[in-house]
Amino acid sequence: MATPFLAGLAVAAAALAGRYGIQAWQAFKARPPRPRKFYEGGFQTTMTKREAALILGVRENATPDKVKEAHRKVMVANHPDAGGSHYLASKINEAKDVMLGKTKGSGSAF
Repeated sequence: MATPFLAGLAVAAAALAGRYGIQAWQAFKARPPRPRKFYEGGFQTTMTKREAALILGVRENATPDKVKEAHRKVMVANHPDAGGSHYLASKINEAKDVMLGKTKGSGSAF
């Protein structure tokens, strides 16, 4: 007599555990994504391709389309019209120019 009761209790416990598992999974999927960690640190006097890639959050050998997309995302977050810094905006633009090979020659006088 106790065996059917215990079997029913086990099935009910498994169903309840499954229900809570599904709810936990849906809550996990619905949570906002963790923010990406961007480049922290000071800027070098002459920007290198490595530093430019770190600022934009792309690889050093990224395609021009990826560079432009990353530049847009970072600029939207740091644009001076939206409360960002003019200095940071200029560094972000410089990083895009370095990655695309459009650096303005700081020039040697040869």
